[in-house]
Amino acid sequence: MADENTNEVVAPVEGAEATAPTEGRGPGRGGRGNRGGGDRNRGERGGRGRRDDRRGGNRDEDQGEELIEKLVHINRVSKTVKGGKRFGFAALVVVGDGKGRAGFGHGKAREVPEAISKATAAAKKAMVRVPLKEGRTLHHDGLGHFGAGKVTVRSAPAGTGIIAGGPMRAVFESLGVADVVTKSNGTSNPYNMIRATFAALGEQTSPKSVAQRRGKKVADLLRRGGASADVAQADAEAIAE
Repeated sequence: MADENTNEVVAPVEGAEATAPTEGRGPGRGGRGNRGGGDRNRGERGGRGRRDDRRGGNRDEDQGEELIEKLVHINRVSKTVKGGKRFGFAALVVVGDGKGRAGFGHGKAREVPEAISKATAAAKKAMVRVPLKEGRTLHHDGLGHFGAGKVTVRSAPAGTGIIAGGPMRAVFESLGVADVVTKSNGTSNPYNMIRATFAALGEQTSPKSVAQRRGKKVADLLRRGGASADVAQADAEAIAE
């Protein structure tokens, strides 16, 4: 092996040719590979973390408060197409906050979880407020009618419980009612029963709202029932809404 400047022959070092190229290629490849792989791994880990944080924030913003979700009914339908059958699902969901607000919604999809999520989102958008007496029962009796469904709802004393069946029970449980007596006449279709129940709840009024509409005090309305002035005043103060 000759040197370019002195033209002297330099004896090769034993194993130099075998180790030098390997050392030159090895660290270079390993360094580039490690740096690239490390950057890619860090980027993937960082990206996943950021995406998860964003999804968590959206869920918190959408929910806002803890809600009670009740799955009332799931219906499966099939459509015969070329090559077989195509199935679809429809879900009916009732949502409430347990403090006087409730709503219902239905959704359709090819899969059950997606149908339930669509129904839940529709129910959250359609929530209505119902005035409750002492936070546990209705202020007065009511009738609801939708299609062939007819329901009767009645206020009840403490300790009665929820005397209702099927879809109606889900409505009152999500609404936060503890004592109520109901009766359903006519169809047993859950969709019509739910709509009839919400029609009856939509007619509920409280003494406070009636007094404001008529320009009177709540105590004046309660005294017309035969109660004394002191008792009427105490009952009026106990009415929250």
